[in-house]
Amino acid sequence: MSTALNCNICFIGGGNMAQALIGGLLARGLPATRITVADPVEQIRSLLQEKDIHVTEDNIAAIHDANVVVLAVKPQVLAKVLQPLKGLFAGKLLISIVAGAQIATIAELVESDQVVRVMPNTPALVQTGAHGLYASPAVQQADRDLASQILASTGLTLWVNTEEQIDAVTAVSGSGPAYFFYMMESMIQAGKNLGLDEKVATALTLQTALGAAQMAITSSSSPSELRKNVTSPNGTTQAALEMFDRAQISQNIQAALAAAKKRSQELAQELSESTK
Repeated sequence: MSTALNCNICFIGGGNMAQALIGGLLARGLPATRITVADPVEQIRSLLQEKDIHVTEDNIAAIHDANVVVLAVKPQVLAKVLQPLKGLFAGKLLISIVAGAQIATIAELVESDQVVRVMPNTPALVQTGAHGLYASPAVQQADRDLASQILASTGLTLWVNTEEQIDAVTAVSGSGPAYFFYMMESMIQAGKNLGLDEKVATALTLQTALGAAQMAITSSSSPSELRKNVTSPNGTTQAALEMFDRAQISQNIQAALAAAKKRSQELAQELSESTK
């Protein structure tokens, strides 16, 4: 983190994910005075200014002294935001957390190949994110390390070998929180159907999800082995899992993630075409 602490970091876009990264960086010791946020929304600027962060509406002014620029805007405004900044990124590392924005698309808009593409997820808001990263071949190892340090302020960082794999990251972890929330919703409703009070069903479900995740993270056993460890022959867990198998839950989950990956690829293509 020492390298990141000596950088001036600019965020173009100050929404939830940018604020999560800023919070993580501040918690790691980056001085607020080294952070600049450019955002058109006065409410967002005011909120960040209270933390002694430099704020502005002017994207050009914001990136002027930055070593690292984090691009955190909505995909549909990507071209509008970047076209006025074309040619101004010399000597700067650009980290993009824009969903679906391919490196080639961004590189063409800014005339720089110093781009790292990141697929974050929303648990970054509570410093438990999972971030998949891919860098343009032109990005040196020192800048790759710098990108890792910045993203690690809010969670796990993992590099993938090809940009195409970012679509798989999107399917697994980018969209993944929603899958677990869906499972939680279903378990809470099932608990209510079985006679539990909603607060009790909710508390039991959420704590069980937390505990299972913590066990999987800290255990040397695989999730498959952990599942087997709590499945007694002819017991209650086996009865539930047999129902899952009859409903082909595993196959359906795999098909769902394949659909998410396909849609991620389609959105990237659509965004690429819209910026030409």
